[in-house]
Amino acid sequence: MESNQTQKPPIIWLNVTVFVVTFAVAVIGTPLWAYYHGFDWVQIGMFALAFTFGGISITAGYHRLWSHRTYESHPALKVIFALGGAFAIQNSILHWSSDHRIHHRHVDDNDVDPYSAKRGFWYSHIGWMLREYQKHRYTDYTNCRDLQKDKVVMWQHKYYLPLVLATNFGIPIAFGVIHGDIWGAIILIGFTRLVLNHHTTFFINSLAHIWGSQPYTEKNTARDNGILALFTFGEGYHNFHHIFENDYRNGIYWWQFDPTKWLIKSASWVGLTRKLRETPADRIEKARATLLLKNIQERLSVMPNASHRLQIIEQEYDALVSRMSEYYEAQKRLIDLKKENLLKKYEKAILVQQLQILKFDFQKQKRNWLTLTSSYA
Repeated sequence: MESNQTQKPPIIWLNVTVFVVTFAVAVIGTPLWAYYHGFDWVQIGMFALAFTFGGISITAGYHRLWSHRTYESHPALKVIFALGGAFAIQNSILHWSSDHRIHHRHVDDNDVDPYSAKRGFWYSHIGWMLREYQKHRYTDYTNCRDLQKDKVVMWQHKYYLPLVLATNFGIPIAFGVIHGDIWGAIILIGFTRLVLNHHTTFFINSLAHIWGSQPYTEKNTARDNGILALFTFGEGYHNFHHIFENDYRNGIYWWQFDPTKWLIKSASWVGLTRKLRETPADRIEKARATLLLKNIQERLSVMPNASHRLQIIEQEYDALVSRMSEYYEAQKRLIDLKKENLLKKYEKAILVQQLQILKFDFQKQKRNWLTLTSSYA
């Protein structure tokens, strides 16, 4: 759709019906059923399990496995994610990944990005799915030729609707029969779970481009938000993701909540995932430092008599980048030599000692940089 087009495209009534009916049952039917019949802890536990199954299938499967190819997966895990994605009703892997790749390539371009945040919260959250804004996307998967070679992807794409019906009715009803409360299961595990799966995922397209910090890049609207990460299985660190999209992690620090990362990593220990891709640490640190320098330069450029302060900061930045490069290059060289078994014991001891010195110098320079720039943060 052209940005200056005034006539809105046709409404997709199927999508509108699904979103309206499921939301109405969740916000009206669930409280009423809870008041008159109640939900026990077994039902609540199954609700949490079902929500996690659908959500993690989108984050670990649709997003990090298929859209960005950040790791490779065992076919059994792919099938589980394919079923969970159908359970979450967010279109097939092929279609979802195609949309997402377009989003990354043309982020914030209102005419191309399927859910551009610059068109507003409502549009990026759900509005883009309610009308045929880009009808050609429903058949053009040229940006996913790699996924068209994946048998699991194409199987799920071909049988997407039957899989949606089988999982969204089969799982709640089967649990309801076993537990003895079919309608309670349909309302809680069917409708309410689905609404939460939908909107927590949609928050990454909307809130994660509006609310949060931008420590790595300001070239797009994506933001890091630890609160959103709590509800999206770690997807809230969106500013990092948009600059380092091929990293299997979103939360790179140990204290950042990213259960999707933990699942992918732990699965590698039992052979279910492999070739996990990580962004080199020096690229991450340099991106943070470079953006901070840019912001400081902009602030000082409009201040009187700030040229000397700016010169000092730029010198500290250059020193930081130099120490950073020396340390990480030496670290990589040592790791490579270890892998190739080219080091004798005394050579290894010398290189380790040299690396410790470079690490000390880098950390000292990093502390100097952080101290100097703290007042501008």
